[in-house]
Amino acid sequence: MNNPQRLPDFSRRTFLKGSSFSTLMSMLGGVPLVAQEKPSEPAAAKPAGRPVNCGVIGLGPWGREILATLTKIPEANIIAICDPYAPMVRRGQQSAPKAAATEDYKSVLQNKEVEAVFIATPSHQHRDIAVAALKAGKHVYCEAPLAHTIEDARAIAQTAKASFKSVFQSGLQARSHPQRYFLLQFIRSGAMGKPVMARAQWHRKQSWRFTSPNAEREKEINWRLSRKTSPGLIGEVGIHQLDAATWFLDQRPLAVTGFGSLIRWNEDNRDVPDTIQAVLEFPQGVQFTYDSTLANSFESDYEVYYGSDSAIMVRDNKAWMFKEVDAPLLGWEVYARKDSFYKETGIALVANASKLEAQGEGAAEDAAATSNTLSFALEAFLGNAGKVATAVKDFKENFGEDDDALKEHLADVRKSRLPAAGYQEGFDAVVIAIKANEAILEKKRILFRKEWFDLG
Repeated sequence: MNNPQRLPDFSRRTFLKGSSFSTLMSMLGGVPLVAQEKPSEPAAAKPAGRPVNCGVIGLGPWGREILATLTKIPEANIIAICDPYAPMVRRGQQSAPKAAATEDYKSVLQNKEVEAVFIATPSHQHRDIAVAALKAGKHVYCEAPLAHTIEDARAIAQTAKASFKSVFQSGLQARSHPQRYFLLQFIRSGAMGKPVMARAQWHRKQSWRFTSPNAEREKEINWRLSRKTSPGLIGEVGIHQLDAATWFLDQRPLAVTGFGSLIRWNEDNRDVPDTIQAVLEFPQGVQFTYDSTLANSFESDYEVYYGSDSAIMVRDNKAWMFKEVDAPLLGWEVYARKDSFYKETGIALVANASKLEAQGEGAAEDAAATSNTLSFALEAFLGNAGKVATAVKDFKENFGEDDDALKEHLADVRKSRLPAAGYQEGFDAVVIAIKANEAILEKKRILFRKEWFDLG
């Protein structure tokens, strides 16, 4: 640690250019990996797709984040916003001043000009809105988790499955991120060797409580703190990392064991644990451990996947590989810059990096990895919704109202869809998270049943 020769030369400018964690990983042995050559000329701007008339339902902090992100996407034409609490509607109007504003979501669904809705209400309110929206023929983006119970999530997923003319997307945003897809291919290629184990965490020092001068309103906005309306930390937050694990490992868990405690915030009448641990057992003896707390922020959030040849760490959609000394060569090492720290060599897994970046000074940055994850998910939804809407319109104009033929046609159209989490992925994630939360609350082991994931 005291030997300056053991660390690469990092200027203040280089340190500030990237995140502190990116720089730290480079100091631990960050070596850029060339996933794909960049073109010598700047790429042309991505052409905008068909505009989609949008309505946003739920204008709390996350709903307003969705709204603000939509204003930056050319395909999004925001024509309606909704929240049952008037002050939230007024705040939403700051981002969408021309949109029709209402406190009743049914008004949005009755508006024939609205083609797609984004549901960002509390999780326990998703079912009625999502089912009604799908039955009204809308394309639906529903935040994750789909619901706070398996029964409600199944009702949403079954309705989405039956609504073949509509695009349904669950808010598991990572499944739309290009860097995550690069990692998926990398992991599935066997670069890690045989999967051994995995772990993830989400740590924050925060109460998870909102305040309001109105007692009734304060109760409403703190629905996450009650077991009646909340699937807990693992259901509201951990669901994204649990979904990533099942996606990367390409299989569902066999069992889950959980533990939970109310330690730091135990004096405000909540009954949802603020500190949890869960161990999910996958086939071939692979175990995924997850922990989350609202009592300590150390190391924030990340995931690590361990294989017999290497370990891959993922944080903020960036990733680093740490190879074992006996791991076989993969072929790209010729481009890599090696920065040793003790006995470890980290390889930065960067999609679309150039050879120049791989061999240059400092840590390579991937623009896609640092981009807003939400915007990738919303762009995918709008692109898919526009494509399906156009296909339905063209088919009806040319072939009439033959639903069986249209359904077959749309199945072909969806083969070229932008990557996103659909109703099955959203439902599977809810089943896993809800059962994990049950194990946490009851401090027990639960075996997953195949029929729990069946939508009929």
